[in-house]
Amino acid sequence: MGITIKEIADLCGVSTGTVDRALNHRLGISEKTKARILSVAEQMNYKPDYVAQSLAKGRTMTIGVVLFDLYNRLFAQLLNAIETEARKRGYFVDVVLTDKQPEEEINCLHHLVNRKVDGIILFSVNQGLDFQNYLTNLSLPIVTICNRIEGDWPYIGIDDRAAMKEATLHVLSKGYKQIVFVCPPLAYLKTRNIHTQEERLKGCIEALEPFKSEIGLTIIDVKDYINSIATLPLERERTAIMCTCDIHALEVLHYLQDIRGLHVPEAVGVMGFDDIDVLKYVKPKLSTVEYNVEEMGRLAVDSLLRQMNGAQGYQQEPLLSYSLVVGQSL
Repeated sequence: MGITIKEIADLCGVSTGTVDRALNHRLGISEKTKARILSVAEQMNYKPDYVAQSLAKGRTMTIGVVLFDLYNRLFAQLLNAIETEARKRGYFVDVVLTDKQPEEEINCLHHLVNRKVDGIILFSVNQGLDFQNYLTNLSLPIVTICNRIEGDWPYIGIDDRAAMKEATLHVLSKGYKQIVFVCPPLAYLKTRNIHTQEERLKGCIEALEPFKSEIGLTIIDVKDYINSIATLPLERERTAIMCTCDIHALEVLHYLQDIRGLHVPEAVGVMGFDDIDVLKYVKPKLSTVEYNVEEMGRLAVDSLLRQMNGAQGYQQEPLLSYSLVVGQSL
C-alpha cells in the first residue's frame, strides 16, 4: 500500500491540509515548505488515491475538453498543452471531438456531464441565448477558448482582429495590389460560432479601408478553396493570398508551387496565421502570426481550476500576446 497524505504530513511535521495544498499547487503555503513536501512525496513514491479524493471532495479529478478535431496541428498542440498542465495539477483529461457540428457538441457536453467531470474547457461552434442558458444549467465551471461565447464566460485567446489587421498592413507594405482572403469557415456565418474567423476578416477589412480604391479584395469562403483560387488571374496584378490558418496556407503553397508551377513570393505571396510547429519544415518560410499556444493551454487549465477551487464571480482573463513572423513567402 502506498504512502498516505497523513504519513507525509507526519514526516514533514505539518498538517494534512498543508500537504494537500502543496500537492495540488494551491496558495497558502510557503515555497520552502511546499518544496520540502513535494520532495518527500517524490522520495516515498506518493501516488494520489483518486477514488478516495472523489469521495471525500465530490470530485473526479477530471477535466473535459471539447475541440473540433485534431486534423489542424494547432488543435493537437493545444490539447497537448492542456493535458500536460492538467496532469501537473493532478487532473486527468477527457477529450471529445465535435467535427464542428453543433448537435454533436451538445452530445459531447452531455457525455462529459454524465462522466461527472469537474469542469470543461470549450472550443464551441454553438452560439446564441439558448446555448448560453444551456451552459448555465450545466452548473459546471467552464472556460472558453478561441471562439468567444456571449455572456460571462472566461475566455482564453488573442486579439484576432488586431493581429490580422497588423498582418494585412504588413502585406500591403510589400506592395501587393490584390488580396485573396481564404477563410472556408465563413460559409457558416450566422449559423455557427466562428468568432475567431469573423474577427480575422474584420481585421483584414479594417486594414484595407484607407486603401479600398487602390487594393482589390477577394474573399473565398468555400470548403474547396483551392479550386476557387484556380479560377483567379493571380499573375495579372501583384497578388497575396492571406489565409486565416496555417493549414490552409500550406495547401495554398502546395497548389501554387507543385501544381501551378508558380514561384512564391515572386509570382504570388502567401500569408498564414497560427505559426504551427510543422512550419519549420516548410520552404519558403511562411509569413504568419505567432502566439503561444502552450501558454493558451496552460492558462485555460489555470483559469478553470481557479473556478473549481472557489474563485467568486466572473473573471475575464487577459488576452495573450501575438507577434508577426516575417518569412520568405511574401
